[in-house]
Amino acid sequence: MPAAQRPALLYFIAAFASGCVLAMMTHLNAVMSFYSNAMFASWTAHATGTVVSIALLGLLGLRKRAGAVEAKPSIPWWAYLGGVFGAATVVCAALAVNSPLALSGAIAIGLASQVLFSLAADYWGFFGLPARRLDRRDLVVVALILAGGLLVIMAGATA
Repeated sequence: MPAAQRPALLYFIAAFASGCVLAMMTHLNAVMSFYSNAMFASWTAHATGTVVSIALLGLLGLRKRAGAVEAKPSIPWWAYLGGVFGAATVVCAALAVNSPLALSGAIAIGLASQVLFSLAADYWGFFGLPARRLDRRDLVVVALILAGGLLVIMAGATA
């Protein structure tokens, strides 16, 4: 890959951090669900996220950017579905973590499904992505992730 196309180290760190935060969020929402139910955990997580987002927007809004603001195209209608999928993720993950899968099994299956859906989105160009042709390496990656997920689940079942 040419140097101009390689992502900066910051993006790798951000992706790693988001994975860690996702695992923490999944666990904490599952704890909330254990003591209440999955819907309450989802509502609580999203209400807290809304409050934090409003606070951050308020803080960032205090800083005015120097220079002209560039015009952005209008937001596609399907971009607003992120909240729906986020709510579904919290509910499904809370149910899965509080099952015999536990946190590691739920995360392993979640990772495998994310990679599978991402490959499909790349292939068919979902949600404005440029379509790209998949190759054998993509299938090997999916197979290895699925195998690793199965090992995590099977090892957890015997513990």
